[in-house]
Amino acid sequence: MIEIQVNNLVKSFEVGKNVLDGLTFQVDQGERVGLLGRNGAGKTTLFKILTGELDYDEGTVVVGQGRRVGLISQIPVYPAGCTVEDVLRSAFARLESLAEEMRALEARMAAGESDPAILKRYGTLSERFEAFGGYDTDVAVNKIANGLSIPDSQRSQLFDSLSGGEKTRVNLGRLILEDTDILLLDEPTNHLDLHATEWLEEYIRSFHGTVVTISHDRYFLDRTVTRVIEIQDGKAEFYSGNYSFYAVEKERRYQERMKQYEKEQAKIAQLEKAAEQLRVWAFMGMDKTYRRAISMEKRIERMRTTSKPTKARKMDARFSSAEFHGDEVLGIRNVSKSYGDKHLFEGISLKVEGGERIALIGDNGTGKSTLIKMIVGELYPDDGRIKTGPQVKEAYLPQIVRFDHPDWNLVENMMAAKKGLSAQSARNRLAAYDFRGEDVFKPVSVLSGGEQSRLRLCMLMDDEINFLILDEPTNHLDIDSREWIEEAVEAYDGTLLFVSHDRYFINRFATRIWELTDGTITDYPCGFAQYRQMKAQEEAEKAAAPKPEKEREKPAAERPQRGNKAQQAARRQLTICERDIAKAEERIAALEADMEAAACDYEKLNELVGQKDAAQAELDALYERWEQLSEEAEG
Repeated sequence: MIEIQVNNLVKSFEVGKNVLDGLTFQVDQGERVGLLGRNGAGKTTLFKILTGELDYDEGTVVVGQGRRVGLISQIPVYPAGCTVEDVLRSAFARLESLAEEMRALEARMAAGESDPAILKRYGTLSERFEAFGGYDTDVAVNKIANGLSIPDSQRSQLFDSLSGGEKTRVNLGRLILEDTDILLLDEPTNHLDLHATEWLEEYIRSFHGTVVTISHDRYFLDRTVTRVIEIQDGKAEFYSGNYSFYAVEKERRYQERMKQYEKEQAKIAQLEKAAEQLRVWAFMGMDKTYRRAISMEKRIERMRTTSKPTKARKMDARFSSAEFHGDEVLGIRNVSKSYGDKHLFEGISLKVEGGERIALIGDNGTGKSTLIKMIVGELYPDDGRIKTGPQVKEAYLPQIVRFDHPDWNLVENMMAAKKGLSAQSARNRLAAYDFRGEDVFKPVSVLSGGEQSRLRLCMLMDDEINFLILDEPTNHLDIDSREWIEEAVEAYDGTLLFVSHDRYFINRFATRIWELTDGTITDYPCGFAQYRQMKAQEEAEKAAAPKPEKEREKPAAERPQRGNKAQQAARRQLTICERDIAKAEERIAALEADMEAAACDYEKLNELVGQKDAAQAELDALYERWEQLSEEAEG
């Protein structure tokens, strides 16, 4: 059954410039479709047309009869005084109307009316109310709120008091609670933490309706969609697979088209040479060849219909690295931070050495951006100390980019940021970041979030730095821009500290994970894949551990005092350290066995001795760390 049918759709906002130019596609019931395309390709415009918010110029748009469409990009305006709980429960408007009618009938029956029609109507309403889950609304709301990390304390807050990201999350919860047949999701993961994103992925996989999602989150697309529609130059191109399939197939199609184009160009060149020779002969008096030359030129024109395939222009820019001399880039000593009664973290102590690439992860609201702002000096800790090394030259990309002169254009902002930079040099720099033509004369206030991030990076990359700090660097960026910043980070050889919920970005760059939870940071000295394995193992061990019998309530004086959060973090890190020590000891034992086997091979033995020395040095460092963590765990 066809859910969405679009034929020859045309939409423009400027005369002569069509955003959608003959777009044609269909989506069948139950499909999971990813809608891809560069920023400005018309993806959100298409969603607004499907929901009726926007009209279109030409073509037809048909949504299955009686199908309910829900769009997450819209954040409706709710009445003043409306709480988060009210917004979530507004999803049950249809159930509420049934309940009101049932209450009215109950009142009439309680007043003594015994008309059989009333009893029959009440029975019908009761069956529908139960079938639509009317008696399970509390369970449904709690399940969705927990899955999307909407705490109980937030559910009583006014909806208008929430941040944009929090509003998006609550609205997503409301949309999921509605009886929706077709889900249109426009960048649903932009304001979700890892926990909520993974929960949403599971929900989409079990959802019985149809899902069409706009997303630049490659992990999310791989785990949720089974088909890709790419909007390019206002038209649709189709790929029967997830994002990984799309990426490989798109390159294959490009190479195939390029070979076909080059083959045709070679044939055209051959025919042009022959036609030119025929014209020369015709000029020399061979009249019959003139007609052949004309015929051949017409054939050449017919062959010129194939245009040269193009790729998106790659932005060519890199961070300028400054050499770092020293051991410690950043030292965090016993840092605590609170806002009123809300304690974000307490007693955090960490050290960053040169060349490390650290991902700071955790749920929304745990204080990741606050810690980053304290490191760059925008905020100050309540207790403790944060110190960077004397040779450190840092650059910082905040989550929300702001400019000193938002009403100035791009060239003026570049010249203000870089003293002595000429207007032409500023335009050359901007062109390397894909700001070209008249776009450079726009006020920065009209740029999208992704464009503002790109402009800020353009300003940062001119400075020589050795400590790069990024807060959600891939938010609002399309896939091409994400790949560009990843290439720039890959080429950067200094120290990196970043906050991100983009699992692809974390997995590619992190060599160390800081997990901020329960007011403290657990330090995992490993990459993201190994961190996920360790977390899964911890969960499995926790689930398998026998639950102790409930102890008899002791008087307060006898009750053991629970360790503070810093001690709890030290205990968790101690477990990780012990696991690493066991692995290092196994490695040394294996090397010693290899050394015995290679006793007569001097070169091999010499190589193994070097490996054993390195492994022993690593083990000694782990023992030293174990002793330090043991002391911290004991308080």
